[in-house]
Amino acid sequence: MSKVRVLIMGAAGRDFHNFNVYFRDNEDYEVVAFTATQIPNIEGRKYPAVLAGSLYPQGIPIYAESELERLIKEFKVDQVVFAYSDVPHEYVMHKASLVNASGADFRLMGVNTTMLKSTKPVVAVCAVRTGSGKSQTTRAVSKILIGMGYKVAAIRHPMPYGDLAKQAVQRFETYADLDKHECTIEEREEYEPHLDNGVIVYAGVDYEAILRQAEKEVDIVLWDGGNNDFSFYKPDLYIVVADPHRPGHELTYYPGETNLHLADVFVINKVDTALPENVITVRENLHAINPDAVVIEGASPLFVDDPEVIRGKRVLVIEDGPTLTHGGMKYGAGWVAARRFGAAEIVDPRPYAVGSIIDTYKKYPDTGMILPAMGYGDQQMRDLEKTINNADVDLVLSGTPIDLTRVIKVNKPMQRVRYELQEIGQPTLLEILKNKFGK
Repeated sequence: MSKVRVLIMGAAGRDFHNFNVYFRDNEDYEVVAFTATQIPNIEGRKYPAVLAGSLYPQGIPIYAESELERLIKEFKVDQVVFAYSDVPHEYVMHKASLVNASGADFRLMGVNTTMLKSTKPVVAVCAVRTGSGKSQTTRAVSKILIGMGYKVAAIRHPMPYGDLAKQAVQRFETYADLDKHECTIEEREEYEPHLDNGVIVYAGVDYEAILRQAEKEVDIVLWDGGNNDFSFYKPDLYIVVADPHRPGHELTYYPGETNLHLADVFVINKVDTALPENVITVRENLHAINPDAVVIEGASPLFVDDPEVIRGKRVLVIEDGPTLTHGGMKYGAGWVAARRFGAAEIVDPRPYAVGSIIDTYKKYPDTGMILPAMGYGDQQMRDLEKTINNADVDLVLSGTPIDLTRVIKVNKPMQRVRYELQEIGQPTLLEILKNKFGK
């Protein structure tokens, strides 16, 4: 029998993982190409031969998703695998319709074909949408487990934006490791807060190799999910974060709804800043899908170094990039802090934007009067730096989880806005983790 010819649609994350664990050494299939979207500068490269395995000595080409219809016909594709996250259900079916009309089957891969089994206990933290508060939940879990006497490594959902062969397995313990691996702003936003808490971080491309290395030095593996994707590892405890600022999205975004069915624990975050009726809507939706899961409510209190410095100032607000772009949020912690601490004006950054930042606003016009901290490469970081420095403001409020001044030079005062998970009432994560993993 001839091999099934496969094209994998992705965004340099789930697509590579699905290939590695299911297709790489599978003689029944031939993966002829990847396509890429969401993230700039992915297409035009190859998935390298050193990672692709013996069946692919030339590697596998990566194209822009805009070429999908042509590629299906040119490569005589039999099956298209959709393998990226945080998109509306309707969007997925539009892609399926195009694929089917072009002559190929359309496939979504599930947990049995993609989840790896660890030799150590695994706690997974995932979400229903990008920007739900997954990062602070993961940090809270890591602190609890460390307090219980366990050594923990956070394995972060992939963000391999550089040399894929060099990024196969990455280990981060210090800030110097971030510099060594030439991390982007997006990577630093996820890794730095863990390092600040004394937690080792693993990431990269080959998640079985990553897992096997991490297992050698830790007691518990903590899966730190990306976007609203489901875990790459089979969890012993599955925690899913929901966002009442976007009620209903937990039922209408892929693969976030998959996480609802898998969850052992729901954390409804940001209840301190959401409308009460929206919290109720989310709670009812979660119960309808998964009535057996435990529900925790949490807040995300804000902290700045000097609130009085903000009062009466004209400020530029910077927020986490993916949360504003494909996450679809209109604001984040920086905007809330500006309002809460009495900024006189939030200044529109768009007149000061340059280069790729202009392109970002064109692609995501709903971003509005906030500057997304885009930094997927050196040029984009420089464009972000110039946009900030061009702005006619008194102060910059940065709601990203990192110190931006470590990677760009800013010519005006900047205050960071920090936030952590604060659980409200009972049950608590501590109680749940002690019950599951107590010594």
